[in-house]
Amino acid sequence: MNLEETLRAIGTLDQDAVKEAEKRWYSIAIPLHSLGKLQDAVVQMAGIRGSAKVELKKKALVTMCADNGVVEEGISQSGQDVTLIISENFLKEKATATIMCRQTGADIFPVDIGIAAQSNLIQHKVMYGTRNMAKEPAMTREETIRAIEVGIHMVEELKEKGYEIIATGEMGIGNTTTSSAITAVLLEEEAEKVTGRGAGLSSAGLDKKIATIKKAIALHKPDREDPIDVLSKVGGLDIAGLTGVFLGGAALRVPVVIDGFISSVAALCAVRMKPEAKNFMMASHLSKEPASAMVLDALGLEGFLTCDMRLGEGTGAVTLYPILDMAIAVYNGMSTFDENNMETYVPLS
Repeated sequence: MNLEETLRAIGTLDQDAVKEAEKRWYSIAIPLHSLGKLQDAVVQMAGIRGSAKVELKKKALVTMCADNGVVEEGISQSGQDVTLIISENFLKEKATATIMCRQTGADIFPVDIGIAAQSNLIQHKVMYGTRNMAKEPAMTREETIRAIEVGIHMVEELKEKGYEIIATGEMGIGNTTTSSAITAVLLEEEAEKVTGRGAGLSSAGLDKKIATIKKAIALHKPDREDPIDVLSKVGGLDIAGLTGVFLGGAALRVPVVIDGFISSVAALCAVRMKPEAKNFMMASHLSKEPASAMVLDALGLEGFLTCDMRLGEGTGAVTLYPILDMAIAVYNGMSTFDENNMETYVPLS
């Protein structure tokens, strides 16, 4: 599907399946809603699938990898060469995200959507890194749409292969700068309020990062009512690709898990393009980046976990998988009030 077709295909949760899943939870011999968000997640997945039969036999992590031209401005501790090095580590069983995927029974799909060099990753390269947004728009509108459609294509491909849930991740030196710039525009906040130290900038480095974001926004004047315009002018290929994953998941009825700050910014872009897409998202955790809570609040979502994580790569999103597996195991395997010859609990008035 292209972007227009995807947006048209996004609907709402199946309310019959939602009610059936809620009925199942109410029949289980535990205090009502005593598993809290775990129960809500199973009900949401039922509504997404259109069936109260919920299982997660195949789980994926899609990690979008891309370089950002704004690194030229000295807003990061590392150079662009690090993007390629870390991204190719996803192909080995030594990278953090890969180890966590193995532990949780998920498969990782690292995508080269815009690394500034040749790589051995899944190839969907739109361009060799974005342009320097401090001097010119990061991408054209056409390049941005192509990047969004890469994400949609990945969801199509994974659903065809039987994957039932997709976690989102990214790798790209400089992408907390692009994420902060997008956040400043979409939430109409000052750059100082939404910008953090990323991988560990000094105070002087943080000041330079904030100044660069302000310069780019003032220069290009992105239209906050048009997320594609914002992405193209001050965003990144990885964020655009993840925006497509969120939209594709909503259109194809596959739950998509938000990782941390950068992933949540992509989710916000998707929701600004199609508000109904929110119903198909889950927020894994509250990142330690300063604007993470602000973006989740704008989405109207709460993270399951607060672990002070800020690694990225999809590590927070994958951490949610064992929790969902346990929730589904209880949902499918727990005995009912009737089976235990117990009086059914009812809500107190």
